[in-house]
Amino acid sequence: MTDAAVFSPAQRVRAIHVSEILRITDHAQALKRAGRPVIVLGAGEPDFDTPENIRHAASQAIARGDTRYTVLDGSPAMKAAVQLKFKRDNALDFALDEISVSAGAKQVIFNALMASLNPGDEVILPAPYWTSYADIVQICGGVPVSVACGEENGFRLTATQLQAVITPRTRWLFLNSPSNPSGAAYSAAQLKPITDVLLDHPHVWVLADDIYEHILYDGLAFATPVAVEPRLRERTLTVNGVSKAYAMTGWRVGYGAGPRALIAAMAVVQSQSTSCPSSVSQAAAIEALTGPQAIVAERCASFQQRRDVVVAALNRTPGLHCRVPEGAFYTFASCAGVLGKRTASGALLQTDSDFCRYLLQDFEVAVVPGSVFGLAPYFRISYATSMAQLEEACARIAAACAALS
Repeated sequence: MTDAAVFSPAQRVRAIHVSEILRITDHAQALKRAGRPVIVLGAGEPDFDTPENIRHAASQAIARGDTRYTVLDGSPAMKAAVQLKFKRDNALDFALDEISVSAGAKQVIFNALMASLNPGDEVILPAPYWTSYADIVQICGGVPVSVACGEENGFRLTATQLQAVITPRTRWLFLNSPSNPSGAAYSAAQLKPITDVLLDHPHVWVLADDIYEHILYDGLAFATPVAVEPRLRERTLTVNGVSKAYAMTGWRVGYGAGPRALIAAMAVVQSQSTSCPSSVSQAAAIEALTGPQAIVAERCASFQQRRDVVVAALNRTPGLHCRVPEGAFYTFASCAGVLGKRTASGALLQTDSDFCRYLLQDFEVAVVPGSVFGLAPYFRISYATSMAQLEEACARIAAACAALS
């Protein structure tokens, strides 16, 4: 009997692991299955059901037999729905061959980088950033360049910071507004200095991740780079999807719009990976984008109420400080004031990861450390869950901080 062959992973994935957010969430869910009353505030997933009209559209698609392959990167009807959305919501005009539809916004981003990065190309990531950005860049052969965007500027990139990190190797700048994990959003006036810098560097492309576009608070108007500076149109990919605004995370439909050459190259990548998105999911997404939109604003108002409760509770807790986010459904709170303290068992809290581990193990609340997103010492709470769960979780966090010495 011969020894089993030892698997050796490809170099491109050796330094990359399964998303830390998913790992923390999976661990917390395992504790719940074991009977512990864990409150999971890790996943970026709305707790609402997909609206009934969207589910009905999917059922109708199944009933009429729309269950076969569609065009590789989105059916004509799906692309027309995306086209309409950009005109209606952003005053942007895209031809159908400037639109790509994939199995989630994450795949749109992956396709774009796989189609455009050469080994050593740099991608600027304002931190805190969604953890998958850096891993996707590395898998595609690029070099993530993290830029710490501190709380003093609302976790937003400044024009001065951008100018300082652009090099001849820079290929992309990522802008995510409203942001995961900070909830920070850029107004048009705040984006303009950024776009002005980009005009001076024609080799730098922009990936605008607008997935939280419709979850924006306090009357703030949404702004996207191409609408702010149309001269960037031929080197910008605007990414969006139906998962967050329409509570369609499991349907797996995302889309992007940009220059034809990029979209065509992305189609090549997709043709050799997933091929077309689900036909039934596309039917549902068409209804989401073209059907009644009132429920989006209603749910946004509910998220804002939850935000206000969580932010107030965190700011009442000694050792914690939480900036008020402009959008998305996350808080990104500083835990610097509890570091250096000890738990009841004598453990020293030295990092935000230590603090988050303590919350889960001793007080059964699962949150994500800011270091996962490239900026410490913070922790992210997803408040896309019920008010009752949020109030209980905040009470437990307050008790956890009070128990430190």
